[in-house]
Amino acid sequence: MATLPSRDDLPFTGERFVPGVRGEIWIEHWHRYHFAARFAAGLRVVDVACGEGYGSALLAGAAASVTGVDVSPAAVAHARATYGARPNLEFVEASCTKLPLADASADLVVSFETVEHIDAQEAFVDEVARVLAPDGLLLLSCPNKREYSDRRGFVNEFHVKELYREELEALVARRFRHARWYGQRPSFFSVIAPEPKSETGHLAEVTEAHPAQAVPALADPLYFLVAASRSLSTLGMLPATLSVLADRDDWVHRDYEKVMRHLEETAARAQALDGQVAALEAARVEAVRARDEALAWAGDLESRHADLERRASEQSRRLAEAEAEVVRRAGLRWWLSLPLRRLTGRGPRD
Repeated sequence: MATLPSRDDLPFTGERFVPGVRGEIWIEHWHRYHFAARFAAGLRVVDVACGEGYGSALLAGAAASVTGVDVSPAAVAHARATYGARPNLEFVEASCTKLPLADASADLVVSFETVEHIDAQEAFVDEVARVLAPDGLLLLSCPNKREYSDRRGFVNEFHVKELYREELEALVARRFRHARWYGQRPSFFSVIAPEPKSETGHLAEVTEAHPAQAVPALADPLYFLVAASRSLSTLGMLPATLSVLADRDDWVHRDYEKVMRHLEETAARAQALDGQVAALEAARVEAVRARDEALAWAGDLESRHADLERRASEQSRRLAEAEAEVVRRAGLRWWLSLPLRRLTGRGPRD
């Protein structure tokens, strides 16, 4: 089994796909090149904006020759080092609007997810038309702006100008009179395939709400794939059949199951935490109630204490007066004057 090339010298940044990156992105990109490989047999092929080079290498397995073109020096150097040993495959550094190729020197030009990355979209299509033979074929893909960005509220920082279907149609029609449209959308799918291989395709798209109401096309593709040519006969050779890329390892479904398990576990933990929060809230309410009762009790004690202090102070005052009287009466002068006070009626306390 072939192993994926090392990407240490060309890390994934989000701008271009690199083999080994997980997620739906690998299914989308590999599927386009497998789709294109069916039409590359024996042809002179140009892969514009080839990136890491994996797609050019795949096409080289069927084509007479493949030229991968990319504006990135790092990507071209990586592609040459990784895939350059193939005799019918070369990589060149150049802009997609200035291809270093002769007029009418290509039979098939492939350019996937390129046009949305540049401003000079018309110049790009003009340059593709220049290098294509009069009966050559262009395979072009780009995101469907309505589905890719608008509906999902998604912004790709590397996209300069995304296109709606009518904008892409007008762009291609400037140079290519004939076109056949395909839609691509990564999804879960059930495949019924004949053995040893499929000769025709069948698509039935349904909704969960109305599974009996099927339509034979993708209603809202995430990506457009356009096959365009100036020759109607060339376009007529392309079959209007369904193409399915099936993952033998079933990564997407296994990842979905893993995510769903994690979601269920998270929901269970959240429910348990909700129970703990409810118990803590009940304990907090009880603690507040107990605190309020304790404060009320403490307030009552403080009031009682103040009353006791007042009463004690009064008793202390009276005691002090009594003690002073005792002291006064204990003196000799008081007793000597006692008979006179009695004669005068002043009493013993005076």
